[in-house]
Amino acid sequence: MYTYKRANLPKSTIELSIQVPIKELEEEYKKSFEELRKDLAVGGFRKGKVPKDVAAKHLAKEDVYQHVIRNYIPRVYTEIVQKEGLRPILQPRVELVKAKEGEDWEFKLKTAESPKIELGAYKEKVKAAKKAAEKSDIWVPGKDKERSPQDQEKLRQAQFQAALEALLNEVKIEIPDLLLEEEVEKRLAKLVDDVQKVGLTMDSYLKSKNATREMLNAQMKKEAEDSYKIEFILQEIADKEDIKVEQAELEKVFETIKNEKEKQQAQANAYYYAAFLRKQKTLDYVSSL
Repeated sequence: MYTYKRANLPKSTIELSIQVPIKELEEEYKKSFEELRKDLAVGGFRKGKVPKDVAAKHLAKEDVYQHVIRNYIPRVYTEIVQKEGLRPILQPRVELVKAKEGEDWEFKLKTAESPKIELGAYKEKVKAAKKAAEKSDIWVPGKDKERSPQDQEKLRQAQFQAALEALLNEVKIEIPDLLLEEEVEKRLAKLVDDVQKVGLTMDSYLKSKNATREMLNAQMKKEAEDSYKIEFILQEIADKEDIKVEQAELEKVFETIKNEKEKQQAQANAYYYAAFLRKQKTLDYVSSL
């Protein structure tokens, strides 16, 4: 039976070091071999009827071991998550430390849970930030005393941005590096795709922006970090202030969807709509402070 050690790393990151004895690996290899043999068809033998000795000549050991890794590691990870009572927020990063044929294996899994959050005096800070934003909205001579609808909207937006900045400055929260790295990779991949679609290379794009790859990575990391911080902070505020979404509120949203098939799909994914509405209600709550 495999053994493991858990290490709690900074920023809500968890590392699992797992040792697998050779006997267990041999059993897993046999299982994977049989699974692959079921789908194997070679000359003279139908699918699933290939003898073991013949199959052994056609199934590369590397392919069998890859099957072991794809099936065994997720199973072990799930067992440990349940045993340890973990609540991971992303898929684990796998590192094979030792994986030689005929020897015990060792691999590491890294994942992360939701970050710890200290809201602090966020209400007072948000109120102060909104007042400061209003004071900076300088009255221009010649204008009516009453703000126009456009000016009111500009002020509302300024206060909203000031409130978010106040949350970022006041609330203590550290986003797991694994989560940031994953998000930056996604954003970079999308940017590369967008740049290529307009016929540019990344080098020419960066030159046009007078930036380097390091500057781009740093900018994307900062944007991703702030975005995640706001998401987690809003969830914490919603929990603390007991902000909920009632079924009646969801039904109102579903009523606006006229296409019956689309409505059924929306109802089947009610959780996502509820999460969106809860976030919006929390934003409204912060804006009302």
